[in-house]
Amino acid sequence: MAGSMSSSSGDVDKLKEALSLLPSVGSMDDVMSAFGLNTLPTAHRYGIFFGCVVFTLTVTAVMVLLVKGGSIQRITEQSRAGEATPVDAVKERSDRPLLLERLLIAREQMIEANYPEDGEDAEKASEEWTKLTEMLLNVAPDTEKLRGLQEVLECDDDGKGGKGNKNETESQKLIPDGYVKDYLDAYRKCQDEPGGARLPSLPEARYEAFARAYAGCGTHPSASYRTSYARMYEAVTCQSEALAERFEDFFEKRPWDLVGRTVRLEPLEVERHLDAIYTVTCGEANTKMNERAFDPQRVWGFLNYGPFKNASELRQSPVFQKRPGEAAFAILENLTDRVIGVVALGNDDPWNLNVQLEPPIVKPSTDGTVEQIEACFLLMDRLFALGYRRIELCVDKKDVSGKKLSGRLGFTFEATLPKHMIVKDSNRDSNVYGMLNSDWDKGARNVLYKKLHGTKAQTVDGASEAKVREKELQQKKLQEMKEAEGK
Repeated sequence: MAGSMSSSSGDVDKLKEALSLLPSVGSMDDVMSAFGLNTLPTAHRYGIFFGCVVFTLTVTAVMVLLVKGGSIQRITEQSRAGEATPVDAVKERSDRPLLLERLLIAREQMIEANYPEDGEDAEKASEEWTKLTEMLLNVAPDTEKLRGLQEVLECDDDGKGGKGNKNETESQKLIPDGYVKDYLDAYRKCQDEPGGARLPSLPEARYEAFARAYAGCGTHPSASYRTSYARMYEAVTCQSEALAERFEDFFEKRPWDLVGRTVRLEPLEVERHLDAIYTVTCGEANTKMNERAFDPQRVWGFLNYGPFKNASELRQSPVFQKRPGEAAFAILENLTDRVIGVVALGNDDPWNLNVQLEPPIVKPSTDGTVEQIEACFLLMDRLFALGYRRIELCVDKKDVSGKKLSGRLGFTFEATLPKHMIVKDSNRDSNVYGMLNSDWDKGARNVLYKKLHGTKAQTVDGASEAKVREKELQQKKLQEMKEAEGK
């Protein structure tokens, strides 16, 4: 014990002796001698020296990054509060300074002078479906009118006066171009390669579901998209006899809706969706749905409208009043048929094949869920299938939920636009995110599809897409060969 103590005290004495020599250091050899390293080879001595230099620079760089990056400040704040303090979106919005009054007055003057509301060239908002909305919907025959015409044709057995021929002509007008051919081709294709086992009491349910979904996509989207959508629709609707009958009834009543695994999109209508959307977004507790009250600013804080005092105010807002180049869809849960929010498009630029996706308006408990993601996926998939090259997502720089949504959907950050907008008399800097058709085809779609439907479904979908593309390539080559022979 005594020996170890004397040894340790001897080391201390040696260290003190070495440090006492530092003031008299005049060269590198003096430093090495002070620490007893002068007997080492030259290479070893330089290695130790440069190691010390690297260590010093590393520690200095780490400290600079901690201080400049704000980590030290955050650690200090958390130590005072006792816990981490996440960003409060409502507080971030309410703490914004208002714009100068002269800027607000100048804005009103410019709008009044340059864009009068009653001008002949002004684009008036409307509750009617816009052209963009109609383009994105499924196509289908008007079943009610067709049923009426069929009854007339059955009664008109004599065929005199050309009445039967006239009714047949009218019935053809109610069927979209190419619908019958696509339906029959898809029906036969599903017979050859069904997506699952046949339902015992409804043996043809799978064929009919696949056919109506495939034909409903219309003739403009790509064949690979139509096959993918039809296969997904078949898998969702034919899980059981009860579901098959339920979705067949949906199709009879609303054949144009976009259907996914967890949600379906219905074009926004005042009579059908207004009250439900107000209930979902007003923030009041709903005992029937077992939902707690919440601050409505969590829904409307980063938008230029809302919260609303009543449903009438909501009706007059841009949520329902859409201009040309905009579209809006109600999001409904497939399981409960309840409206859970709205997803919208704006700034449609068909000349450049660009369009803007708006962050869905949903209650806080739905934010970030698979329902929100699938609602966006259904629109994005249809847009790219129709030929759009780029979808833009523009969110408030301080909107944490909006920025998370861009990551969940696979968008790429493109830029920050300072002083981009004036929202509720406050400045808004905007983050712009983009999704390109090339990125969508190369993997972004597959990632989202796997997230929504699972690995097995994504593998089957990828194999089906490859088969369709190969068939399209073969048909193209055959067509080129026929044209060459004809010349």
